[in-house]
Amino acid sequence: MTDRMSFGPLTIAFDERVLRPREWTAAQSSWAAELMTTAPPGPVLELCSGAGHIGLLAVLVSARPLVCVDASSVACDFARANAVAAGIADRVEVREGRLESALGDDELFPVVIADPPWVPAAETGRYPEDPLTAIDGGSDGLDVARACLAVIDRHLAPGGSAVLQLGTTAQVDLLKAEPALTEGRLTVTEVREEERGVLARFDRT
Repeated sequence: MTDRMSFGPLTIAFDERVLRPREWTAAQSSWAAELMTTAPPGPVLELCSGAGHIGLLAVLVSARPLVCVDASSVACDFARANAVAAGIADRVEVREGRLESALGDDELFPVVIADPPWVPAAETGRYPEDPLTAIDGGSDGLDVARACLAVIDRHLAPGGSAVLQLGTTAQVDLLKAEPALTEGRLTVTEVREEERGVLARFDRT
């Protein structure tokens, strides 16, 4: 059965196969929308988009196109339907596929939003109401986050910024050991602790 909930001014449709939108994640939308005001021109990319709520809210009052990527066909169908309901389907493209192959080599995005699963595999039992594939981040919770960071490394435009959602500041610190950061292509410029997770901003250096 399709459920619906308010997410800011949007009404988001989803069902039990898709992660239920968390109200606190509107903070990620707001931060991305703020970055858009000074970012270079170009489309916004949302990785692990689920029902699309975070990206849709982020671009709602801008004129920027949005590209949503998710491996789940169900999530992609809801993201498309939610774009229609938001009245911005004409500038939203939803791509079903793996993070590593959903984008062309030459595609660059000045703003990237990523909401990967970040719960360590041993702790997923604490959230029985959530689809396992939407929350299981592997042994340290960072398997998909690392894949997102690799995509950000390849596709973040010069002068661009990405906002990545994680569970803890300790996870942010672990990601600082990834090649994109140790080799100086990306830098963590700010971390914000929210109600049930953290948001980290990565800038192209």
